[in-house]
Amino acid sequence: MAVNQGYELPCDRDLEQVWERLDAVGEGLADEHELTCPHCRTARESLLALREATQELVAETVQPPPDLLGRIMSAVRAEVRRGQMVGLPTSEPGVVEVSEQAVAVVLRYAADSVAGIRARRCSVRTVGVGEAGESLVEVELTLAVSIHHATGGEALDRVRDRVSAAAAGRVGLRLVKLDLVVDDIYEAEV
Repeated sequence: MAVNQGYELPCDRDLEQVWERLDAVGEGLADEHELTCPHCRTARESLLALREATQELVAETVQPPPDLLGRIMSAVRAEVRRGQMVGLPTSEPGVVEVSEQAVAVVLRYAADSVAGIRARRCSVRTVGVGEAGESLVEVELTLAVSIHHATGGEALDRVRDRVSAAAAGRVGLRLVKLDLVVDDIYEAEV
């Protein structure tokens, strides 16, 4: 099965090669690069999650589990490229970093927790470092809004509050800019 031909990871391995070696690595037949490379490890984790979600869909005969779509979308959103690294404040010696992609997952989850909102794309960009050592970030979050919530700004205000709180409380970042872009309206089951 072709995954994404021609896409090279930052370590110069092809994503197709990582896909083809999933079973071999799982059986303990990994080469030295596969054992130590963080890029290949992250790609394998995403591909395994995608394969597991697809296998569940194929095996389901009657109705898919209610959380299957969310699990598939999480796997799709957790694409192989992790983006730039964002420094996190720490009281201990050393550096703690997390990828912009990982931050985007947390922020999308916070937005998804608002009734009538489906988070789509999330772009995180580091723009500096605050006085307390926290990274200053700008975020653009694309949303789909339920037709039942589309007329008022209350849902968007709740998204703004939850995303800001998640950035500060869960990740340790300070948002200096949060752009919410509504690019779709959907009809939700009532």
